[in-house]
Amino acid sequence: MNFEFTEEQLMIQQTAREFAESEIAPTSIERDKEAKFPAELVKKLGELGFMGMMVSSQYDGTGLDTISYVLAMIEISKVDASLGVIMSVNNSLVTYGLEKWGSDFIKEKYLKPLARGEKLGAFALSEPEAGSDATQQHTYAVKDGNYWVLNGMKNWITNGHSADYFLVMAQTDKEKAHHGITTFLVEKGTPGFGHGVKEDKLGIRSSDTCSLTFENCKVPEENIIWEVGKGFNFAMNTLNGGRIGIASQAVGIAEGALDAATKYAKTRKAFGTEISNHQAIQFKLADMSTKVEAAKLLTLQAAALKDAGKKYVKESAMAKLYSSKIAVECALEAIQIHGGYGYVREYLVERYLRDAKITEIYEGTSEIQRIVIARELLKD
Repeated sequence: MNFEFTEEQLMIQQTAREFAESEIAPTSIERDKEAKFPAELVKKLGELGFMGMMVSSQYDGTGLDTISYVLAMIEISKVDASLGVIMSVNNSLVTYGLEKWGSDFIKEKYLKPLARGEKLGAFALSEPEAGSDATQQHTYAVKDGNYWVLNGMKNWITNGHSADYFLVMAQTDKEKAHHGITTFLVEKGTPGFGHGVKEDKLGIRSSDTCSLTFENCKVPEENIIWEVGKGFNFAMNTLNGGRIGIASQAVGIAEGALDAATKYAKTRKAFGTEISNHQAIQFKLADMSTKVEAAKLLTLQAAALKDAGKKYVKESAMAKLYSSKIAVECALEAIQIHGGYGYVREYLVERYLRDAKITEIYEGTSEIQRIVIARELLKD
């Protein structure tokens, strides 16, 4: 594996860093408090080409590699994990799947505006009774001429209130179980399609999360992604790449916590000297830094394998499992280093902890990642 980034990758990283520091940081605390969706910032991310980073130029994407995407995600999430997950869903779960498995019609009508950042996408798999076990889909669709009629509910949908296009998994043949699940692209405003109230979340508060409802919602047949019965395959394959995005988000959170703790340790004095001179603090910073670098390397490894067209299922699961774990650990240590100041909003590090926890839950819990890793290990 080549550990040197190309000039283009470094340029993407620097662009993301500067945008995060100058545009995102000034409003991050306010948006977190008010749970305010960052519509203008999402639009600017689109203008920078960050909402369709891995989509080819043929479909108005930036045409970059996964490593560039990882580097950008880390920089954005380091400052605001809410922006990170909005960007991740559009890139990893929506545009990626549409380019790989969408029809020419889907790519022309829906993928292009998504890649340009003019429209926003959402991925609707989870249900009240189908979280980790995604095979238990109760949302169903029945064929009606040139349409499919959807009925059911989806839960915990990121971008649920703000998205324009939704990738919805629904049961189309119950007798075939998970082989009878199909993915539909549903447009916002389609009759019979509704939203629940925004969830009042612990973290990633300026991204919106809500339930979706479908009551005799008619979707044109041409809005099927891949083909009838391939919905579960579509979801699982897409989530393999999505885990790289969430791993990157977690690395960004951990790196942000480390930076904040290091900066504070150099200025806070106790017992007549800066606390960075005390071995107890040095050991904490050393452990945090080691964990961040290890998580970053795992994530970059998964990205490099994906770019090379090689299998990356185990590696992406490992990256998400470890990165999400150390994001929580680093955030906790950052709070400990800050002492009482770490417990208040003014010093930011409490938000790193609130944002970190969800990375161990969404797009496959840590328990599910261990199952994925074990299955891959035991295949041969």
